[in-house]
Amino acid sequence: MRFGCCAAIDQAEALDKAGYDFIECTVISLMPEEKEEVFKTILEKYQASPLPIEAFNILLPSDLKIVGDKVDNQRVKDYLKSALERVCRIGADTIVFGSGGARSFPKGLSKEKGREQMAAFLSTISDMADQLSLTIVIEPLNKKESNIINSISEAAAWSKEFNQKSLKILADFYHMEEEKEPLTNFYEYRDFIQHIHVADTNRLAPGTGMYPYPEFVRNIHKANYDGRISIECNWRNFAEEIGPALDFLKKQFSCH
Repeated sequence: MRFGCCAAIDQAEALDKAGYDFIECTVISLMPEEKEEVFKTILEKYQASPLPIEAFNILLPSDLKIVGDKVDNQRVKDYLKSALERVCRIGADTIVFGSGGARSFPKGLSKEKGREQMAAFLSTISDMADQLSLTIVIEPLNKKESNIINSISEAAAWSKEFNQKSLKILADFYHMEEEKEPLTNFYEYRDFIQHIHVADTNRLAPGTGMYPYPEFVRNIHKANYDGRISIECNWRNFAEEIGPALDFLKKQFSCH
């Protein structure tokens, strides 16, 4: 098991000292719509990281719609081409597709039209990812953040529909708890899950709340998952909490 944290690249040093295995940054921080000269400065910061950047989240800015009447297909394709290439240059291999603001169906959009647009987006990005040996993991979000893909089973159905090596899913403990999704889904959909996010009650740091971590860990072990787990939470004090949060996770996985 490899433990990482969703954070900004300038927090990599603190995470490295705390003992994390990797850092997960945001795609939008790579400024995919800016020119190469702008990216060069960003790239230098990433290359100087003491921790490997193995995954990226926040794929799309909220104004870059992929469903509805405001979709600019050319802008989406240009953005994805730039974003995926930049992720590759940094050395990561996994991109999280959450982006609730970009993917949520606007009012008045028919379910059929929305699903058609979502399918077109997933087809485009999975084809691009295949060519670059990247994996896109679809993240189910709770209904307060998105009105589509709210469960592991729904995300798995999309992955299964395309049947491409590059299109898998992410399981997020926080969103599962918000939607009261059974933790047994870790096992049931084990063939699709390729990345995991964790938090605790009120989306705070692991170990500070009441989430059923023993059950969570048992199901992950049962599924024979041995990949990456990233903390994605709201920190009350980043510097003080990152160490205890990592210690808590390591203890949970060693005890159950």
